[in-house]
This record gives sequence, structure tokens and C-alpha cells, in this order.
Amino acid sequence: MEIVRDMGQLERYIKEAVVVSGDSPVLLDSYLAGAVECDVDALCDGTTVHVAGIMQHIEEAGVHSGDSACSLPPYSLSSEIIEELKRQTQALALALGVVGLMNIQFAVKDGEIYLIEVNPRASRTVPFVAKATDSAIASIAARLMAGEPMENFPLRAPYGEASYEQSVPIADPMTLADPDMPWYSVKEAVMPFARFPGVDTILGPEMRSTGEVMGWDQSFARAFLKAQMGAGMDLPRPKPGQDTRVFISIKDADKTEQMVETAQILVGLGLALVATRGTAAFLSEHKINCDVVNKMYEGRPNIVDMLKNEEISLVMNTTEGAQAVEDSRDIRAVALFDKIPYYTTAAASYAAALAMQAREEGALNVKSLQG
Repeated sequence: MEIVRDMGQLERYIKEAVVVSGDSPVLLDSYLAGAVECDVDALCDGTTVHVAGIMQHIEEAGVHSGDSACSLPPYSLSSEIIEELKRQTQALALALGVVGLMNIQFAVKDGEIYLIEVNPRASRTVPFVAKATDSAIASIAARLMAGEPMENFPLRAPYGEASYEQSVPIADPMTLADPDMPWYSVKEAVMPFARFPGVDTILGPEMRSTGEVMGWDQSFARAFLKAQMGAGMDLPRPKPGQDTRVFISIKDADKTEQMVETAQILVGLGLALVATRGTAAFLSEHKINCDVVNKMYEGRPNIVDMLKNEEISLVMNTTEGAQAVEDSRDIRAVALFDKIPYYTTAAASYAAALAMQAREEGALNVKSLQG
């Protein structure tokens, strides 16, 4: 599977795909750039539908759902979009005659909801949703498939104003979770790149992750921070007496207000910014100071030199197009080898900045799952 952006890429892909697929057809889909992807897990007994969890992906549509971090509940979708996702999920489950679990993948762009795929079965998201909601949805689904009605599994009483710090009692897992939870759960994918030298770390439509971790807290930002810690991503802090630098290089499509806010947060935390010329010009237009560094082919010293000299503590690099991806490959390779935290999507970069900001709010709390 691959995203192609021009005729040259398509011709090359078709030649390679034919070798792999033989007489099988090659499927072409229109790519929805810049969309927010959502996973929805639901239970149905044939007549009643319960939406167990709506997960908003951090990375945009186009990154495989297994490789994207995600938040339950959604952290930026409007209540109107969330209610419409529920309505469409219920309609699909009943129309398809689902009994048991169902997973749906949606994309949301400019207020419109697009249906990517429907799987009338359990998905890889089930363990995450079960832990995040404290509801044994796989066991409940099995009993639904054996003929029990949904009414045998009552909806749990609302959590109300219960806070993360309070000792919230763990409910009977054979009840259905109330989706209005007072906390956020964030799943982060764990990548195997360190074990495969030479493999490009840029994310795409093919799944590469080999595991996942979960962070849990009252705010999305702190839950995302915990998920990063669990995945081994050590986000930097300013070091007394020296510059702690963040490298930013983003494609034109990502030069948005969100990236401006990302940069402003980093500067506000006391971090220094280093950027390639195009990104530096964009940031300068918004009165954000940063140093300029050469790309690999622009001469030395360049960004790879800075990385190897341990002058960069965090990398935010988004790119598109075959040549641009190839030009920035060494950046990702050095960051991986030297264990420098890096993000290859604008949305994940923004979430990381929010997490670093939230870290300054105070010590992280830990809550026992045993009550």
C-alpha cells in the first residue's frame, strides 16, 4: 500500500505492484489529505447498539491506524461531530445485522464525515478500549453472539464529578461503560525501527508498529505525555546555561496556525528553534525567532552535522514527495540511532508540544488500577 502524488510515482508503483499481485487487480482510492481519522468500537445484539468508544487518531488519515497514537475520548472533535459518529455507527450496525463487536474507521474533514471501512468483528483497538473504559467488551460481545440481549449488561452509572486523584471504584467489568469519562486515555504505538538499521522511520499507510502503550490522566496533554514516556520517548527540558534546541522542518501543507502555536509553545518553554530556510521564513512571518540551518544538499555545516554533534534535542520533520522524503532520510536515521525524540507529522508535533507544556503544571500522578 502506498500514497502516490504524481504520474511518475503511479507508473513506478504499478510496475512494482504487478510483480507482487500478478493477475490480481490494483485498487486506486482518492486520498483525503489533512483529514482526522477516527476508530469507533461498538456492540450490537441485532436490535440495540452500544458505542463502546470513539478514538481520535493523533496522526492524520494516511498513517496506518495501528501506527497512529489515538485518544479516547476525542480531544478536539466537536460534540456535534461526535454525536453524528454515534448516529452513523448505530445505523450501520443495525443495517448490517451485526451481533457482537463492530469496528468502524471514519475520516473527518471540514465538518464532513467520510466512511473508510466497516469491520463486523473485533479489531486491534478492543484491548485499548476495554482498559480505557474498564469494560470487558470482548466478553460481553461473546455473550451477545451466544444470544444474550444487550439489556443483560446495564449502562454503568455516570462518573459525575469524580476526579483522577480520587479513588474511583472500579466498576463491574461486565457492565457497559458510560462514554462520558472524566479522564483521557492515549494509546501510543511502539516502533521496531531501532532493530532494523537502514529502515526509514517515516510513517505511512503500511503498519510497522509491534506494540503499544497507554497513558491515562485527566487532560489529553498529560495522558499523551505519559504515553510518550511509556514508549521510551524522552521529551527534552531546557538545560541551565546552554541552549536546548528543537529542529523544525515542515512541508508547505503543514505551515498552518497549528504549527505556529506549536513553535510558540516551545519558545515559551525556553527552547531554542532551528529550522530550514523555508520553515524559518514561515516562522519569521509570525514573529517567531529561530536559527537557520542548511539541508543536507545545501552544504556544511548542515542539520545532520548538528544532530551528530548532539546540538539538537528534538526533531519535528514533516515531508512529502519522493525527493523530499529521500533528502530528509538521513535526519530521521541519525535521530533514531542517537535516540533523539522525533515526530514526522504536524499533529503529533503539536501534541508533543502540549505534553511538554503540561509537564510543567506539576508532578505526574499515578493511580492504581486495583482501586
